[in-house]
Amino acid sequence: MQRIDYFKAAPNAMKAMMGLERAAAESVLPLKLRELVKIRASQINGCAYCIDMHSKDAIKHGEDVRRLLALSAWRETPFFDERERAALLWTETLTELSKNGAPDEAYSAVAAQFSEQELSELTFVIGAINAWNRFGVGFAMELP
Repeated sequence: MQRIDYFKAAPNAMKAMMGLERAAAESVLPLKLRELVKIRASQINGCAYCIDMHSKDAIKHGEDVRRLLALSAWRETPFFDERERAALLWTETLTELSKNGAPDEAYSAVAAQFSEQELSELTFVIGAINAWNRFGVGFAMELP
């Protein structure tokens, strides 16, 4: 079934989303970390389009394919440092809010690794990718 073109159907809202995306792109957080977060949230949400796009972007910017392959099992691998682990924990926490909310343990873990600015920007990146995932899944975006 063909679904609507949401860019055309809601141009003002899409303009705002693109503004959020531009702001996230100017984050002080490393690009590779932002891509890991986007891929992990997209894995949880089942957004194949976003997984594909952000995996390609991560590889283009020097990410190790082995780390990407192990991303869904980040807790069980030695491939991620403490800062990345905290970001991935926060990503999972905020992406799956309906499960447990945002417990103090998760917040403490991420707050110990990131400044207030970084934590705020990380949360914007997570919020933005979750919104994009809703468009990707909801409107059945096809892989190129």
